[in-house]
Order: sequence, then C-alpha cells, then structure tokens
Amino acid sequence: MNYWLMKSEPDAFGIDDLKQRPKKTEPWDGVRNYQARNFMRDEMQKGDQIFFYHSNCKVPGIVGIAEVASAPYPDPTQFDPDSKYFDPKSNPDDPRWVLVDVKYKRHLKRVIPLGEIKDHADALADFALTRRGNRLSIMPVTAEQWDYLLGMENA
Repeated sequence: MNYWLMKSEPDAFGIDDLKQRPKKTEPWDGVRNYQARNFMRDEMQKGDQIFFYHSNCKVPGIVGIAEVASAPYPDPTQFDPDSKYFDPKSNPDDPRWVLVDVKYKRHLKRVIPLGEIKDHADALADFALTRRGNRLSIMPVTAEQWDYLLGMENA
C-alpha cells in the first residue's frame, strides 16, 4: 500500500464535499501537472491511503483521510471544450491526463495545520509538503511520515 497527500481548495472542493457525494466518492479530476499525473497514473493503486489537505485557505492543513477507490482512467474533462480543464492537445486515443476516484474515510479529530507540520520538520525528514518550492497537488507520503502525522492528530 502507498500513502499520499492530495491538496484541494475547500472553497472549490473540500473534505465535506467529498463526504456528501454519493458513495462518498468523487473523481479527482483537473490535475494538469505532469508529475502529479504520473503519481496517479504510475503509482496509485486502489486501496492506497490519502491525507486530504485543504490549501489556499485561512488555516491550510491536513483535514481528513480518504482512499484511492479506482485504478487510474482518462480524465473526461480534458475532452470537454466547456470544462476549465479542457486540453485541446489531448487525444482520446492516447489521453494525456488521468484521474482516480477518491473515497471519503473520515475527518481528522482536528486539523493538523501546515505551520505545526513545519515545526516537526526534523521528524518528517524530506516530507514533500514542507520541501521548499514544492507546489504539487499530489505527493507521496512514506509510511513513517504517515504514522507520525497520524500521531499528531491526538496532540
């Protein structure tokens, strides 16, 4: 099993939105960064665990847990000219962009704010979220980092 952190802006789609979806599941569409796409396409597997992270908000941080609920498949928004994620260069026979379905598991007991995560940088060695200049919306989390961050939930 792999572990991930996936960022979303709560004003656009937050953990509460995911919880309210039918079957508490939603396609994670609109990823238009090649490295994030490659994580979904090449490494994510059904059952992988996800930290749901709220970004670009008053208190950015980890707010909940979700899981990968499908194998990767082509993101249909890349072919929709009315979508803000439309990509005219993407070919239906060889799609450029993929997505996975994400399923809500639970809210954390409390938000683990980014500032607090940064205070634990020594214990979270090489954590992608706190690496300078890292703005990816999807990033891997090691099992050790996962366990450490989950332990912070009860702090």
